[in-house]
Amino acid sequence: MSNVNLFDLSGKVALVTGASRGIGESIAKLLAQNGAHVIVSSRKVEACQAVVDSINESGGSAQAIACHIGEMEQIESIFSQISAEHGKLDILVNNAAANPYFGHVLDTDLSAFQKTVDVNIRGYFFMSTMGAKLMKENDGGAIVNVASINGVIPGDYQGIYSITKAAVISMTKTFAKECAQFNIRVNALLPGGTDTKFASTLVNNPKILEQMMHHVPMKRVAQPDEMAGTVLYLVSNASSYTTGTAINVDGGYLIG
Repeated sequence: MSNVNLFDLSGKVALVTGASRGIGESIAKLLAQNGAHVIVSSRKVEACQAVVDSINESGGSAQAIACHIGEMEQIESIFSQISAEHGKLDILVNNAAANPYFGHVLDTDLSAFQKTVDVNIRGYFFMSTMGAKLMKENDGGAIVNVASINGVIPGDYQGIYSITKAAVISMTKTFAKECAQFNIRVNALLPGGTDTKFASTLVNNPKILEQMMHHVPMKRVAQPDEMAGTVLYLVSNASSYTTGTAINVDGGYLIG
């Protein structure tokens, strides 16, 4: 019996967006622990560099490249740099997101609407198209889109965010269907309530948290590290026949 490690990412180049903290940071570190060279990306390169330093000090391999995925020029720039430096991309984790508005859907202003759509839909779409084109040139790869349970059941006072995350789930299936012929697998992670700065409006509000816990059988929020293992599975050979799926990591929230 051979001792094949299905989770080994040695020789793989991975790009993780929104990786300076929270879920993205946990994902970046776990992929590096399993052998990938990780490109740690977010809007501010200084914050990314701190994660890179931690990975490198632990014996991993990583670099920082700034990219605001709400800006098309920056998306084009990061892929030009990856192509020039590495000549390939094996793994893309679309994790960066925007959620600037918390309030009734009827009061959503154009600025908040546009920012959320530009990052969560347009950003994910063009990160995926450019990433998939690079993967196509090198025998395939894996894309994971970090969506949300709000894409299935809209979150209270998170209307436009929930709408964009539903679009991400649909986008995942579309790319999976059309890119399978290029040996590119595309899946989504649907986190539940997670203790991050991004979700602080929810997890640090006792009233909202209590309301949420009524629907979570495990009766607690997640830690960012609890999301990373599912992403490792989805980008590794352990999930070689898995594409177009959305995996709930939500403590049972979507059971209903």
